[in-house]
Amino acid sequence: MAAEAEAEGAIWHPSPNFGARRHGGAPSLVVLHYTAMMRAAAALERLCAAEPPEGLGPVSAHYLISERGQVWQMVREADRAWHAGAGNWGGCEDVNSHSIGIELANDGTAPFAEPQMTALEALLPGIMARWRIGPKAVIGHSDMAPGRKIDPGPRFDWRRLARRGLALWPDDGHAETGAGAFAEDLATIGYRPPEGAPEELLVHAFRLRFRPWGRGPLCEADRRAARSVALQAASGTP
Repeated sequence: MAAEAEAEGAIWHPSPNFGARRHGGAPSLVVLHYTAMMRAAAALERLCAAEPPEGLGPVSAHYLISERGQVWQMVREADRAWHAGAGNWGGCEDVNSHSIGIELANDGTAPFAEPQMTALEALLPGIMARWRIGPKAVIGHSDMAPGRKIDPGPRFDWRRLARRGLALWPDDGHAETGAGAFAEDLATIGYRPPEGAPEELLVHAFRLRFRPWGRGPLCEADRRAARSVALQAASGTP
C-alpha cells in the first residue's frame, strides 16, 4: 500500500477496510457522503476500524474532510473502498468498484462549513483529472441509492460545485421540457431506482439533489430541471 496520500495536503491515515476493484479497471464515479456523526475524529475512527461496533459491518472511504477543512486519505484511489453499499447508477450495480468515496463530516442537519467546501473544491479537480471523471459522474449517495440513503442531503451546495465545473446543476435558460419525460430524463442522468419503485421515490431522490426546496407531487419545475440536467449529461464527458 502507498505510504503517503495521493492528494496534496491530505494526511495518510490508512484503513484496513478495502480490496481490489472487482472489474479490474479505473474508477469512473465520485460519490459524496455525509458521515452522520457529530465529530470528524469519531468518523475517522469508524472508517478505519478493523473491528466495527457490534451489529455493524466494516466501512471505509477514500477521503474524509472535517468541518475545518482537514483532509485524510484512508484508501488508495486505485483500490476499492467500502462506502457505497447496495445501489445502482447508470446501470452500474457495484458502485464501490467503480467509484471514489468522499465523506464530509456533518451530522446531516447543519450547513456544510466554508473551510470544508473549500477543501472539497481543492480535492475534486485532482481526482477528476487523474481518472478522467467528468462533472456528470460526481454524484451523491442518495443518487445511487434512492429510498435507502439521503446524503449528502438538502443542505449540501451542489450549485456551488457546478459553478466550478465539478458537478451538474439545472440551467433553466436552456431547459426544454416535454410532458411525461421525467422518468426518461432521470434515466439519462443515471438514476436507476429499484424495480417497481413509485414515481414519488424518483421525485424525492431528484429533489434531494437538484430541487431540495420542492414540495408536493411532480410538477413542471421538476420536469424542466430534469430535462436541463439530462441534456447536460447526454452531451458532456463521463
